[in-house]
Amino acid sequence: MFKRIALVFMISLIGFALFAGGQQDDNMYVFASDVAWAPMEFVDENGDMVGFDIDLMAAIAEEAGFEYEIRNTAWDGIFAGLANGAYDGVISSVTITDDRKKAMDFSEPYINAGQVLIVRKELNGVTTLADMKGMKVGVQNGTTGDFAVEEAEGVERRAYDEIGFAVEDLMNGNVDGVVCDSPVAADYVLQNENYKDAMKIVGEPFTEEYYGIAVQKGNTELLNKINTGLKKVIESGKRDELIDKWLR
Repeated sequence: MFKRIALVFMISLIGFALFAGGQQDDNMYVFASDVAWAPMEFVDENGDMVGFDIDLMAAIAEEAGFEYEIRNTAWDGIFAGLANGAYDGVISSVTITDDRKKAMDFSEPYINAGQVLIVRKELNGVTTLADMKGMKVGVQNGTTGDFAVEEAEGVERRAYDEIGFAVEDLMNGNVDGVVCDSPVAADYVLQNENYKDAMKIVGEPFTEEYYGIAVQKGNTELLNKINTGLKKVIESGKRDELIDKWLR
């Protein structure tokens, strides 16, 4: 009888511990990210995940008071994984679109990753596409930047299959500017040793392509936590500090 009572007591303790552990995990969330898009999210030389989104997630979680981990996940299956519950959210330079809103919920926008203009450092007095009148501007064929330059009056459009070719031509003086997504521009201008001393990003994004954190459709509890933390991060100026650190 004593052994039976002792066994029941031990089982009860184990059950209580598991229950308590589960309760603690209620505030622990897993976010997927395709950590291959510098400077938003990438793996540094030490094998650590770094970048704007990585720092932003840390700041949001701190302000909102929840624990989290980021799981490196290939882009081609990242939204399917969110839908089937493999993780709780996605923070991976995800553009908020009407089509995506049908399948998932988004946080408030945290950055406008629209098109920006890159020029050589010696070119002054230029902040917008209108200032490039009479000049040659490189773009990647078929992109938002391509369409914007095509509509810019008096600007000579030079289209390339890859944006890297346009940046190389800018370096060599064959074009006067390059238009591309602001994170891509930051990657070339701030992170690339071959270009960062010769180029600069001018002006502000002139198209609207907002990034948001995605969660499963209907997960209002997590969404509210993210938005609460994000609001504090923006109001405190921390988000702007991260923009200066990674994107300017």
